Amino acid sequence: MIYLDNAATTFPKPRCLTTEIEKCIKQYCGNPGRSGHILSLKSAEKIYQCRETLASFFGSSHPENVVFTLNTTYALNLAIKTLYIKNSHVLISNMEHNSVLRPIHSLQKAGELSYSVFDVMQETENIINELEKRRRCNTKTLIMTHASNICGKLFPIKEVGKFCRKHNITFIVDAAQSAGISNIKIEEFNIDALCVPAHKGLYGPQGLGFVIFGGKTPTRTLFEGGNGTNSLSPDMGTILPESFEAGTMATPLIAGLEASVKWLQSISVENINHHEKELARKLSERLKSLPGSQIYGPESPETGILLFDNSNIPQHKLYSELCEKNICARNGFHCAPLAHKTLNTPSDGAIRFSLSCFNTSKDIDETYRIIKNIVK
Repeated sequence: MIYLDNAATTFPKPRCLTTEIEKCIKQYCGNPGRSGHILSLKSAEKIYQCRETLASFFGSSHPENVVFTLNTTYALNLAIKTLYIKNSHVLISNMEHNSVLRPIHSLQKAGELSYSVFDVMQETENIINELEKRRRCNTKTLIMTHASNICGKLFPIKEVGKFCRKHNITFIVDAAQSAGISNIKIEEFNIDALCVPAHKGLYGPQGLGFVIFGGKTPTRTLFEGGNGTNSLSPDMGTILPESFEAGTMATPLIAGLEASVKWLQSISVENINHHEKELARKLSERLKSLPGSQIYGPESPETGILLFDNSNIPQHKLYSELCEKNICARNGFHCAPLAHKTLNTPSDGAIRFSLSCFNTSKDIDETYRIIKNIVK
């Protein structure tokens, strides 16, 4: 099997992840923040250690601003719906995942806000110029992805963050495809909410994500319930992080995430990104040599993601044969119809190949050989 679906979830995972999850379940998995006994305290300590690790990794000096969620979709919903201002205007890019588009569209339908889409597939200076033109007096939030989930493109969040700070616009970043492959510094980049999955570039477990809030505190909660504090009050409060973490925490997953992030730091984000880009570049060059092939996105990949189509064979047939040959990729629209429209992909979408640090040149050679034979 050759696994090339790492943009969906990285596989395999580092051994330290499963080791720490097992250790937690067997040795200290109490309910954090709910009791004063040793297992509860040990779990709470491990969770705080993970907050510290994540805050440091992403350039935040406030570990208490790390709020754990179920995944990136929940993280984005939490950030958007606790930070937006009623009757305001929102800007989103034309490469957004449905995890951004759908919450914003839903809030617009409810009459809570309006939104506009800006083109992020252009030079940085042109992006900023367009943002200046689209900005209104009531533009209060800007949401954008840092890296495309369908093609190998990174976007200039640092420069956009400066624009947002200049105009006092809340800046929410979707780092689903960039966390772990590109250095992100929340405070330096003026990010107000960074939304991240555990299970992709951080090589952590599924069922876990987080938001790291920056300079702005959420004004409302999204979920209410028990959080181990102020149990006599019917109000949830708005204190980070406890007011935004209703219910029992996923302690084993959080323990595993801390282990995987420390493992990632030992390799370095730069080394991983270089490795993935080189493999993506190699695969791109090989596939371009096949008649009828199209690679969407930048000429040279900036991440380990490629979007591919060949006009000489129906996409569903090509994908089906790849699956039969145990090449794990993903076809269709990848929950990002806005991005596919921007790239002008075929009516049935395209096939995405996404690399990880565990892929090798041999994987690329074999994948190309199989695709070449299928297309023939």
